[in-house]
Amino acid sequence: MTRTPETLARHELVGLDVRVTAASNPDLLDIEGEVVMETTNTLHIERADRAWPARNDVPRDVRAGQRGATRRESEAVSPPRAREKLVPKAAATFEFTLSDGQRVRIEGERLVARPARRTEHTGDSTWR
Repeated sequence: MTRTPETLARHELVGLDVRVTAASNPDLLDIEGEVVMETTNTLHIERADRAWPARNDVPRDVRAGQRGATRRESEAVSPPRAREKLVPKAAATFEFTLSDGQRVRIEGERLVARPARRTEHTGDSTWR
């Protein structure tokens, strides 16, 4: 069964591009990226604009100094930012982009379930 706007809530979401269009927490608005993991209550969204610095981008003396650095020295070096944002499904509305370019808006409440259960139990098959 192919992903269509009507059946998207019954499919695997990992790998799809997503954007948070509405949320009860204003800090979650406009988070966008790729779904890299899904749990019962959250989507893990990897943001392209937040990347870990490559090991070679950080000078060797800075890397070495972080291990035994004093508090004042460590404040000078900012830690790498997280690439993933955890977004609660129940508190947000998501807009997914399908492979053919269609955009589908889904209330997060419809997605709250274990991914395997959600994809296995809701469907149009008479055999389930």
